Amino acid sequence: MSAGDALPALLVAVPVVILACQAGAALCRRAGQPPVVGEIATGILLGPSLLGWLWPEAQHALFPAAVLPYTSALGQLGLLAFMFLVGLELDLKNLRGHTRVAVAVSQAGMLLPLTLGALLALAMHEGLAPDGVGRLPFVMFIAVAMAITAFPVLARILTDRDLYGTPLGALALACAAVDDVIAWCLLAVVVALATAGSPMEAVVTAGLAVAFTAFLLYAVRPLLARLAGRAGRVGDAAVMVVLFSGLCLSALATDRIGVHALFGAFLFGVVTPRGVPRIEVSAARLRAFAVPVLLPLFFVHTGLRTDIGGLTGSPGLWLWAAAVLAIAFLGKWGGAAGAARLCGMPWRSALSVGALMNCRGLTELVVLTVGLELGVIGQELFTILVIMALTTTAVTSPALSLLRDRTTPRPDAPRPRTESTLSRR
Repeated sequence: MSAGDALPALLVAVPVVILACQAGAALCRRAGQPPVVGEIATGILLGPSLLGWLWPEAQHALFPAAVLPYTSALGQLGLLAFMFLVGLELDLKNLRGHTRVAVAVSQAGMLLPLTLGALLALAMHEGLAPDGVGRLPFVMFIAVAMAITAFPVLARILTDRDLYGTPLGALALACAAVDDVIAWCLLAVVVALATAGSPMEAVVTAGLAVAFTAFLLYAVRPLLARLAGRAGRVGDAAVMVVLFSGLCLSALATDRIGVHALFGAFLFGVVTPRGVPRIEVSAARLRAFAVPVLLPLFFVHTGLRTDIGGLTGSPGLWLWAAAVLAIAFLGKWGGAAGAARLCGMPWRSALSVGALMNCRGLTELVVLTVGLELGVIGQELFTILVIMALTTTAVTSPALSLLRDRTTPRPDAPRPRTESTLSRR
């Protein structure tokens, strides 16, 4: 079927997906949950876990095979824009005033889940790793997946609860920002190991990635700063063109290097100047379209590859799912909360930091998709890890309410300059 023949089906699938994800997000928002929980759940429900199980003909009619490459491509564009925005909003200045505690909490919040995840992966490798996947990339990938924190979702939760400008909120944001940078660097190593044919190729890939990062920092960033200085003359449209073209070309560069296109978009966001009105306006316009319109297609693309029903035939898989959940909670929540307590924070505040750091959101789905596309994990383990991502994200808000219900609200707490649609995720 040609692109023209697939167009009518695409024109049906896209609005159905967008509206369904918006409905799911609205329901979760009313229930006090981050909207991303509803969007992830909607993507799963439209896949084989529910719609494909109850009414397979409807699922095939809504997502015929000829349409999937186009919805996937649009969803990937939305994902690249999202990663650019994550990089743009990642601000390590939140570390100021919290350096000692933030370093301790972020390190514990990475080291414990990485260690526990690695031990779990060693036990999993024989039964759940795809054929031909080496022990090292598999173990490293599962370890990284256990250590993820969703920085954008965390920011949204803090904003909704008037905690954004509090010491607790600033500390949680600082820790999440540090963890995000470390996690993406580790994932880049995993991708290099998984795609390289030999140790020397992995070294070359890592060297090229470092060189490209240096190029962005020392060549592209000054050019963007110069553009930002002339933004008043070049106009909003030109700034938007530069930003979108830059994130696409950076994504292409890292894809060719061998560390996945997402890293390029993320790095381009990191080096883009902040605090420039024209750049912020252009980023907001990109966010306003890409996140609510294109990103839901990624959720459904993920949901189509998540088959919860495929786990029902094997009690052993559910035992592995329980182990993954236990390690996820113990490693991330326990590690961050324990470190915060050792640094002198009260138990209630320390546990609140741990609950926030345990939130994984869309960031986890991005990591899991990379692992599935590389063949590092298989369908069953992918489904187990998606369940873990959804569960840990859904638990964050109720846990925070339980821990903070005796504290006095801070209605006067400052909010961010602009309420980012990205921070829903």
